[in-house]
Amino acid sequence: MNNYKVIDEKRWKRAQHCAVFRNCVEPSFCVTFELDITNFLKKIKKQKYSFTMSLVFAVSKCANEIEEFRYRFIDGKVALFDKIDTAFTYLNKKTELFKVVNVPMKDTIEEYVELAGKTANEQEEYFTGPLGNDVFQFSPMPWISYTHISHTNSGKKDNATPLFDWGKILSVKAG
Repeated sequence: MNNYKVIDEKRWKRAQHCAVFRNCVEPSFCVTFELDITNFLKKIKKQKYSFTMSLVFAVSKCANEIEEFRYRFIDGKVALFDKIDTAFTYLNKKTELFKVVNVPMKDTIEEYVELAGKTANEQEEYFTGPLGNDVFQFSPMPWISYTHISHTNSGKKDNATPLFDWGKILSVKAG
């Protein structure tokens, strides 16, 4: 588990908001938007990087820079992690079943893409155990287009793990 510090909720500016939403039946929300990734695609195609691994890295790098994306609950208390790692679904083309792959965040896209590809290809288990609090979860479905997605909900009110999804890339000319 990555390093974290427990937040003093009596002095935390977000405490009241956290208390209101934490006690809701569905304490999370979904935002869906379109994104132009033309330049990103050009860069990763030139480097011959996996699209999935590259996008997981790019989103995780950005999300790690936003403090609010690194808050989690630990033993009922709010904690701020120094860094958040990654967990993503990866399709086994032979069985047509997905597996959840955990990969620590790296400093560069080169390091991450190499490690993520190696880990995904070598992992035989579909699930390696419960995910920790210190991951961003990714669940890409690049073979279909959609404008909204929802997921199963465990009902655990202390689940504050962001889940990032994407579908098929449309109308992009990356050459």
